[in-house]
Amino acid sequence: MPFKTRAQYVADDLRRRILGGEFTGGTQLRQDGLAKDYGVSRIPVREALLTLEAEGLVEFHAHRGAFTTELSVAKIRELFDLRVLVEGYVLERAIPRLTPTDLAQAEAILSDYDAALDAGSQIDNWSDFNFAFHRALYAPAELPEALAMIGQLNTKSDRYIRMQLLYTRQIEKAEREHHALLDLARQGDVKGACRVLERHILDACEGIVAVLERNLASQA
Repeated sequence: MPFKTRAQYVADDLRRRILGGEFTGGTQLRQDGLAKDYGVSRIPVREALLTLEAEGLVEFHAHRGAFTTELSVAKIRELFDLRVLVEGYVLERAIPRLTPTDLAQAEAILSDYDAALDAGSQIDNWSDFNFAFHRALYAPAELPEALAMIGQLNTKSDRYIRMQLLYTRQIEKAEREHHALLDLARQGDVKGACRVLERHILDACEGIVAVLERNLASQA
C-alpha cells in the first residue's frame, strides 16, 4: 500500500471518528497510540493529522501535540450570528466609500479564491482567501475596532468555514454568493449587499450544523 494511501486511510477514518463524536473536542490524539491502532508508522499518522489540521478538525499545541477542536453547535451559531451583526454593520458603511482600486483588489482576490476552489487544492488557503475577500470590501469603512473584531471572529470560525467548503458540497453556491456580493457592492446597493452577506453567513452556519447533527445522529 503506497504511503499516501496509508496516510489518507488514517485521515479518512479519524475524520469519521471526530465528526461522529467518538473523539470529543479537546481530546489529545497521541501519534504513538494512533500508529499502533492503525498498524502503521508515525509518519502516515503525522501526515493524516496535518491534513485534519488543514480542515480545522485538529489543532497542534506547542510541546503538547495534536488535539481535536471543539465542534459545538451552540458555539457555531453564536460565532456566525456575531459575524452577521458586525460584518453587516461594517459593510453598510464601507460600500459608499469603495473606490475602483478597492473593487479591483477584491475582484483579484476572488479570482484567486475561485481558482483554488476549482482546483480542489491549496486547502490551507481557502479560508485565507475567503477572509481576504471580505476584508477587502470592509476596509474602506475605516472602523479599526470593528475590523479587529471581525478578524477575531473569522479566526475562531476558520475551522468551520473549512468544514463548510469540504463537507457541505456547496462550493459553487459560496462562489456565486461572493460574486453577487461584489456586484452589488460595485453598484452601490447597500441593502442588497447586506442581505446577500447575511444569507451567505447564515447558510454557511446551517450547512455546518447539519453536517455535525447528521454525523452525531448516525452514531446514535
